[in-house]
This record gives sequence, structure tokens and C-alpha cells, in this order.
Amino acid sequence: MKMMREMLIALAPATLAALWFFRWPALFLIVVSVGAAVASEALWQVACRKPVKIKDLSAAVTGLIFGISLAPSLPLYIAVIGSVFAVIVGKQLWGGFGKNLFNPALLGRLFIVLAFPGTMSPWLVPVDLTTTATPLQIFRAEGLMAPLMDLFTGQVAGSIGETSVIALLLGFAWLHHKKFANWRIPAGGAIAVVALSIVAGDNPLFHLFSGSLLLGLFFMATDPVTSPRTQVGRWVFGALIGAGIMAMRFFSPLPEGTTFAILGLNAVVPLINRYTMPAKKAAPALAKAKPKTGS
Repeated sequence: MKMMREMLIALAPATLAALWFFRWPALFLIVVSVGAAVASEALWQVACRKPVKIKDLSAAVTGLIFGISLAPSLPLYIAVIGSVFAVIVGKQLWGGFGKNLFNPALLGRLFIVLAFPGTMSPWLVPVDLTTTATPLQIFRAEGLMAPLMDLFTGQVAGSIGETSVIALLLGFAWLHHKKFANWRIPAGGAIAVVALSIVAGDNPLFHLFSGSLLLGLFFMATDPVTSPRTQVGRWVFGALIGAGIMAMRFFSPLPEGTTFAILGLNAVVPLINRYTMPAKKAAPALAKAKPKTGS
């Protein structure tokens, strides 16, 4: 419960930024996403005759992360469906909190992207909420990069909680300070993104600051349940996520690939753990012989 409480505190800057930049649409998305997550978890546990554990706040955290990952124009009923899917399919069907293989919020987001194609658009300009394109869409279509200061502060289109780099940095700093997130995962991801951006001849800060990359690396990839247990594994996990995101940006028809990269790497976490786990100390080859008794 303490971890979930600290997670909510860490998400507060991104949530406040979402409310500031996207106003009422952001508020409604957050409220229905969190409400649907908490209600569906409680109802599932009652139906399965299990103790209701919504006080541990894990459902609220899943609903909030899912909510701030949505486009401001998304219909509210789809947000409800995705939030319920995240909690039931992403967590409860695996046995509940701590047993899931995939990040529940990202699984819910992937579901609505596939089940309701096109509903994540149109994207909206912060504050005045007019229709526009995201920085990555503009970069893909015209090769133009958004001003870094706009990306840093949040004056760009995107999912409601992903646009403000400074808000995401503040939240992760708190989470790391409380020792609930390992810095090696986002560091590995950032190194991969910077290296591949330089190879491609692009500004690495643009790729780091745009899209849902930082939201994903800070608050989804660092989920201790779905990330590697070893320090080496965390470096590998983060670097592969960063490389996967950049591969999607460069070679796929989609301008962004954070959801696919993190969920894909969630699936191989058991292998990463297996091959990066330190070797156990070998047991003594021979046990001390017991003294022989006289015949």
C-alpha cells in the first residue's frame, strides 16, 4: 500500500499538467478511468468470493496511469472499457496484484487501440483544444521537429499525461527518491534512444522528449512486478525498450511504439532474469568426512 501511495504522489505532477493543458476532457478521462478500475476490481473480487482489496490502491494506480495515457478526445465509454480490461485481463486473471506478466495499464491501452481503431484521434492543442497533429506525426509527415521548450513544458499535442517533460521528471525523481523505481531502466532506454538518434542524424532531445517515451520509461517500464530483478537485467531491459521504440519510429507505419516495446519486453522478462541472474556460489565439492568408529 505504501508503494501505491507513493506512486500516486509521483503521478501528481503529470496529472496536474494534464488538467491544466487539457482541462475538462482530462478531468473526465481521469475520473472515469480510475473509477472504472477501482469498481471493476471490487466487483471481480466479490464475484470470486475473495477479499476486497481496493484499499491497497493498486487499482487506482492502474486506472490513473491508464487515464493519463489517453488522447483528450477519446470517448469516455471507451476509457471505461479499457480501464476494466486493464484491471480484469491485465491483473485479476493472472491471480491479482504482483502476479501479472504484463503492465496492466499498457495492456488496457493496447486493447482500445486495437479494438477501437482511430478513436485516439483527433489530437488536441493544449488549452484551446483545437484539432492538431502530435510532434511525432508532424516529424513523420514533414520532417519538422517541435521546439524543445514546448516539449519540455507540455505545450504540444499528445496523450494528456505525456506532454510535459518537466512534470514527468519531477514525478520520477520522487519515485526514485522513495526507492520504488530503479533508475537503470530509464537510463538504459535513454542511452539507446540517444545513440540511435545520433546514428540517424536526428536531435536526440527531440526523440527523448516527444511521444510517450518518458511516461512509459518512468512509470510503466519500472513497474517492479513486470521488470527484471537483476541490475544487469534492468540495463538490458531499458536499452531494448529504447531500441524498440526507435525502431517503431523509424521503420513502422506508426509514429510511436512505446506500448508495443514495453509489452513486448514484459514477455521476455523471465528470460532476462534467467540469463542475468548471478551464479550461485558452488557448494563444497566434498563434505568433511565423518571420523570412522572402531570395529
